[in-house]
Amino acid sequence: MAPPPHPPRPVVYTSVFLVLACVAAVSPAATAARFVCNATAPRASTCQALVSYAPPNATTLAAVRALFQLRSHRALLASNGLPITTPPSSPAPSPLRVRLPCLCSGGAGATFQRPTYRIRAGDTLDAIARGVFAGLVTFQDIAAANNVSDPNKIAVGQELWIPVPCSCDPVAGQPVVHFTYVVPPGSSVAGIAQDFATTEETLLAVNRMPDAKSLLAGQVLDVPLRACSSAISNTAIDRNLLVPNGSYILTANNCIMCGCSSYTWQLDCQPTQGISSSFCPAAKCGDMFLGNITTSPASSCEATTCSYAGYTNSTSFSILANLTTSSTCNAAAMSPNTQPAHSSAFRLASTRLRWTELVVYLHVILLCVGLLNHV
Repeated sequence: MAPPPHPPRPVVYTSVFLVLACVAAVSPAATAARFVCNATAPRASTCQALVSYAPPNATTLAAVRALFQLRSHRALLASNGLPITTPPSSPAPSPLRVRLPCLCSGGAGATFQRPTYRIRAGDTLDAIARGVFAGLVTFQDIAAANNVSDPNKIAVGQELWIPVPCSCDPVAGQPVVHFTYVVPPGSSVAGIAQDFATTEETLLAVNRMPDAKSLLAGQVLDVPLRACSSAISNTAIDRNLLVPNGSYILTANNCIMCGCSSYTWQLDCQPTQGISSSFCPAAKCGDMFLGNITTSPASSCEATTCSYAGYTNSTSFSILANLTTSSTCNAAAMSPNTQPAHSSAFRLASTRLRWTELVVYLHVILLCVGLLNHV
């Protein structure tokens, strides 16, 4: 027999109440997110991690930098692949990536000392966690990290450490950059894996999830981002430099800009434009400057590059470089999936963007053909 079209109101109210109760019980906001972090080797217990932050309201890059106490505006630009000339007053994209130091302790990782937040009138720990920091932490996280016994008793002016979960662990034996990611509504494990050039199996294993169906909107997920390999020497100060695709980083006292190539998974480093040459020593490989590439006359598939090899400061500030050889013929086959800096916007408009990009590419090809015909 078909159920009555209008069930009694008490049943409706009870059903809604039970659903809400179940959601509250399993919601990731109800429990603290802990990222496994067992790295204990020298220097491996600390690293640079990335955090995805979706500002609750329209804001500027300068405001985000102040919220997370970032040491430089350029670091925020680099994490998001934004032009180095972008002013601090520019609107902050949402979400955006924030690079923060991560510390492993007791088998788990949290951002080291930063960010902190000073309590204002009307604040609650839950409002700080959900609103100000967009669900990256829970009020339980904040209370535990700051020894707050009663979350309802906080004082205006009190400074709190916001322990955003992070990790420094390698994945499958390879160093990665761990990305703290708040799952948007409508997401799937398969979609997130595709967006960030990883696999469903990796995401499930790293986050200790039983299956893909257990993913919840608002869950704080550990997404390991593959980093580009480099020619940096083991004796260099920045020997642990890890840069994922879709971003760049400034190193060697800001003299060198290194990006992750989306074709070869090799770190591509160049002198930073706009930095005084009198401050930055020249990096050369014989007669070749850093970033210069030559093709072998014997094989059009081999390219020799003057690659960045790190910097030292033992006796004087020096930028190291050496020659590396790579194959260019297999570059297209090696091309990884691009990791979008703002993945939720990418997912919502992915189909439209792909068609737009196809039309643009066709116009460019036709334009090139036309120019060639007139040569």
